Amino acid sequence: MLPSPSRDSFGNCGTDDQLNQGFRMKKLIFALIAAATAVGSAQAAGPYVGVGIASADHSYKLSGTTNGSTDGYKASGKIFGGYDIDPTWGVEAGYTDFKKSTYNYTNTTTNTAGRAESDGNSFYVAGKATAPINEQFSAFGKLGVARNKSTLSSATPAFNTSHSKTEVYAGVGLQYNLNQKVALTAEYERYGKSKDFGAKADVLTVGAKYAF
Repeated sequence: MLPSPSRDSFGNCGTDDQLNQGFRMKKLIFALIAAATAVGSAQAAGPYVGVGIASADHSYKLSGTTNGSTDGYKASGKIFGGYDIDPTWGVEAGYTDFKKSTYNYTNTTTNTAGRAESDGNSFYVAGKATAPINEQFSAFGKLGVARNKSTLSSATPAFNTSHSKTEVYAGVGLQYNLNQKVALTAEYERYGKSKDFGAKADVLTVGAKYAF
């Protein structure tokens, strides 16, 4: 009786030398995959910087006024940077300079026209968690604190007021990797509680980031 041919773990026939060579090739492939994964993880960690365009609604109404009109949604500039400790966890800090906006109104007491101007900015520090969707896309969330400042001034009647407060900051978004260094982001950010004047707390931001 002829000996039965050897079979590997997948049921493939072959000689002992062929099987040994196949096992060595499989081990080499698995080793290469593991090495590539390790390299990818190492490249995913490290510092990054970015710029963005933040859009917020500047609509509001002051007490004692009527027929008020504001600039509505306006685009503002944002800069940010962070450090990815690993592919999942990281930290980020950013600064958003909300542009000036005007509020034209009629004073209900004097029935005269008036004009107010608001301005504001915010600085935040947050922890960041990232979850990959595929090779190009990932989702992320941020939670931290923001130092928000808003000012309002008017010449008719003359008044000036300013609010500065530390509040909870949060954000969720998506990232699209153009390559290992450059990525595009789109996110919803919440800068604390609703504001009485100036830019509202809800902000939509698109940006680009560069990883070192």
